[in-house]
Amino acid sequence: MHPKPATSHDHARRGMLLMLVSILLFSLMDAGLKTLSTHYPPFQVAAMRGASSLPLVLVWALWSVGWRPLLQVRWPLHLLRGVLGIMMMASFVYALGQLPLSTAYSIFFVAPLLITALSVPILGERVGPRRWTAITIGLLGVLVVLRPTGEGVLTTAGLAVLVAALGYAVSAITVRVLARTDSTQAITFWLLALMALGAGALAWPNWVPLRAEHAWIIGGIGIAGAIGQYAITEAFRLGEASLIAPLEYTALVWGVALDLALWGVLPDAITWFGAAIIIASGLYLIRREKVHAEAEHP
Repeated sequence: MHPKPATSHDHARRGMLLMLVSILLFSLMDAGLKTLSTHYPPFQVAAMRGASSLPLVLVWALWSVGWRPLLQVRWPLHLLRGVLGIMMMASFVYALGQLPLSTAYSIFFVAPLLITALSVPILGERVGPRRWTAITIGLLGVLVVLRPTGEGVLTTAGLAVLVAALGYAVSAITVRVLARTDSTQAITFWLLALMALGAGALAWPNWVPLRAEHAWIIGGIGIAGAIGQYAITEAFRLGEASLIAPLEYTALVWGVALDLALWGVLPDAITWFGAAIIIASGLYLIRREKVHAEAEHP
C-alpha cells in the first residue's frame, strides 16, 4: 500500500512539534551560555556561540543549496544583522550572568511587541489602535517585571535584556527584507559567521583562555543552536505563524525548570504577574495580526 500524502493538518502538527523542540534546544543553549557567562567576558561568549554552530550550519547550507547562494547576498543588510547579532548576544549573555533564565525570558518576551511597533516606521506597515494598545500593555508588563522602584531588576542586567530584545526585533525585520532575495541558509550562516568574527575581534584584547572542562558545554551550545535554528525554520515553513509563534512562550516553562534544576531559584510572584501581562499582550497581538492578514487577503 502507498502511504497517504501528508495533509495540511499533518504539516501544522509537525510544525508545532518542531517549534516546541526548537524552543527546548534554545533554552538548553541559553543555560549553557549562562554557565559560561560566569567564566568568560560577554563578547567572548557571543563569539563562541557563533563559532560553535558555524561548522554544522555550513555543512547544512552546502548540502542543501550549495555555495553560490551563500555568496550572492545583499551584503549591507547582512553586515547590519551581524552588528545587531553581536549587540544582542553580548547584551543577553551579560544579563544571564546576573539574572535567572526565567526573568531574562520574561523581559525578552517584549521582542514580538517591538517587532510589530518597529514595522510601522521601517516597513511602512499599518498597525491599528487595538494592536497599539496590546503593545502598550505589554510594555507595562515589562515595567512590572523590572520594578523601577529600586527593589526589582531595573539594573544594567535588566536593561541589557531590553537592548537584546530591541536588537532581536530590528534583526527580525531585516530578515523580512532579506528573505525576499536571500536564502534561509545564507541568512543563518552569515549571522553566525559575522557574530563569531566581530565578537571575537572585540573580545580578543581581554580573551580568557578556554578551560578544558567547558569544551562539552561549548560543543553542546553549537549543536543545540544549529539544530534549534533548523527546527524553527522548518516549523515556520510547515505551519502558520499564528499557530507556531505562540509556542515561543513555552520558553518560560523551560527557563523555570532549568533555573530550579541547575541554580535552585524560582521567579517571584511579581515576575510571574509581569510575564503573564507580556505573554497575554503577545498572544492578543498574534491573533489581531492573523485577523488583519485575513481581512487583507480573503
